[in-house]
Amino acid sequence: MTNRDYANTKPARKGKVKSKTTRRKSQAPAPRRFPLVLLLVTLGLVSGFGYFLWTINNSAEQLDKTAESVVEQTVVKPTQKQVPKALPPKPKERWAYQQELLNKQVEVDIPEVTAPTHRYLMQCASFRTQSQAEQMKAVIAFQGLESDISKVRGTTGDWYKVSLGPYDRKRQAEKHRHILQKAGIDGCFLMYVKK
Repeated sequence: MTNRDYANTKPARKGKVKSKTTRRKSQAPAPRRFPLVLLLVTLGLVSGFGYFLWTINNSAEQLDKTAESVVEQTVVKPTQKQVPKALPPKPKERWAYQQELLNKQVEVDIPEVTAPTHRYLMQCASFRTQSQAEQMKAVIAFQGLESDISKVRGTTGDWYKVSLGPYDRKRQAEKHRHILQKAGIDGCFLMYVKK
């Protein structure tokens, strides 16, 4: 048994069955007529442009002739009073800075370079026992940085602080802090210390 699609087929009319060839003949476009109006408009525009060019053909020469006649009529022979005076002599330069600059010596006061009055320390950890501080110092040493351990007596007892520095510039301290952050040591902070 074959499968037929009854949903997308149109029912055939009883009596007359049209073939596919007759449908194509009825849908053929009608032949186009020659556009007579378009031809007339185009001819009118072309002839108008030709007439415009013909009218301006010699107008430039006529304008030159009329301008020459107007100039000839307005030119009057100059009298002695109307003769322009001669130009004044060229002025001398008043500036002598070029010669002065050739022989000039400039003295500049350069201030002495002074050591910075502040430093930065970076504290990374503080521990209760010295062995924990030594372990942190070893982890920092594996990153290629040198750290110090300092013992501080506080109100709650002795603390061992692991710190880096001192740094003269904050940029160098930040660079070392980023190196330690990549290694997983995130507790470092900068301290501003005056000398």
